[in-house]
Amino acid sequence: MKYIVRGQNLQVTDALREHVEKKLSRLEKYFEAPITSETTVTMSVTRNKHAVEVTIPLPGLMLRAEEKSDDMYASVDLVVDKLERQIRKHKTKLNRKLRQDGGSIRTSFREEGSAVRVVDEEEEDDLKVVRTKRFTLKPMDVEEAILQMNLVGHNFFVFSNIDTQEVNVVYKRNDGTYGLIEQG
Repeated sequence: MKYIVRGQNLQVTDALREHVEKKLSRLEKYFEAPITSETTVTMSVTRNKHAVEVTIPLPGLMLRAEEKSDDMYASVDLVVDKLERQIRKHKTKLNRKLRQDGGSIRTSFREEGSAVRVVDEEEEDDLKVVRTKRFTLKPMDVEEAILQMNLVGHNFFVFSNIDTQEVNVVYKRNDGTYGLIEQG
């Protein structure tokens, strides 16, 4: 794996860089061939929280995870654990689809019986839809959508944008600000 490790308002020490590379190299056991894409690691400190964001572009898949803690080394460990869970989940979905289709295609993940374990029934429940809601989208502007979101106590809100007549989503970001998702 090739690494691009950078710090935002933070000096990345050699020890920190080595720790990141050592921990991320654990992920290579999940893949048939070495990862040739550049893995981007961004570290920052905001309000005494040490954040690590990792992006690994793969063919047909983008792995991305972000973690925050009181210690940068702990944040690195947490983000690698999160990436491992993402890889196992994705591999399980691929294997289930292959079993249902009865076919076999070669993926970039290692085959069963190697370093990746088979996910048990409990973990498969994470992928099931347990509730479906239907509602009518009321046309409103972004500000009203944010107010509605806060009123219902959710961290996102789907609405019909009165200005564009398109479906949009407003959401609350980790830093307390708001984001807007528009159709492309």
